[in-house]
Amino acid sequence: MTLIYWLDLFGVAVFALSGALMAGRYQLDPFGVIVLSAVTAIGGGTIRDIILDVPVFWVHDVSYLFTIVMTALLTILLVRQPSRIPRRFLLIADAFGLALFAVLGTQKALSFETPMAIAMVMGVITGVAGGMIRDVLCNVIPMILRQEIYAIAALLGGALFCGLIYLEVPQQYAMIIAIAGALSLRLAAIYWQLSLPAFEIIDKRPPIK
Repeated sequence: MTLIYWLDLFGVAVFALSGALMAGRYQLDPFGVIVLSAVTAIGGGTIRDIILDVPVFWVHDVSYLFTIVMTALLTILLVRQPSRIPRRFLLIADAFGLALFAVLGTQKALSFETPMAIAMVMGVITGVAGGMIRDVLCNVIPMILRQEIYAIAALLGGALFCGLIYLEVPQQYAMIIAIAGALSLRLAAIYWQLSLPAFEIIDKRPPIK
């Protein structure tokens, strides 16, 4: 099995953990935990594959679903009081998944000979869509729509990977550097609370009577 495959499984496990921890915060039953873990872990990749019109990655490999179910069940068994887990731990787990999937999504799109700009978009979709579905199901504003640096970190990972491949850096090294770059930016944003400026329209006109 290749490095890409193992990184993909690791990313699925990390995002499944993120979904399971979110489910614990909202006191979902075990089936709900598995569902939230699954949509977080494979939601982005599913949308990517549908857009690229290629076989959906988890449909032909049961290892992905097995990884999701095992991660969800282990989280239920080992994490007894999710409410006591710091919110930052959930953000860090999500950051790892974001960095991994952004680069892996970009790599997969490039493997189907899509233009680099489209490949980077596919990377962002792979990294953020699962978390968006998770947050919507939990009635939380998705992180990509907040001020936090989130999608920008995914875009950075995809751009680094494309740039390094263009410079003919070996793919494995390019992936590691790109993942580290995206992860570093996201973790820095979490630690220092970095954010983009908010778009705000201030209407000082008196109300219409």
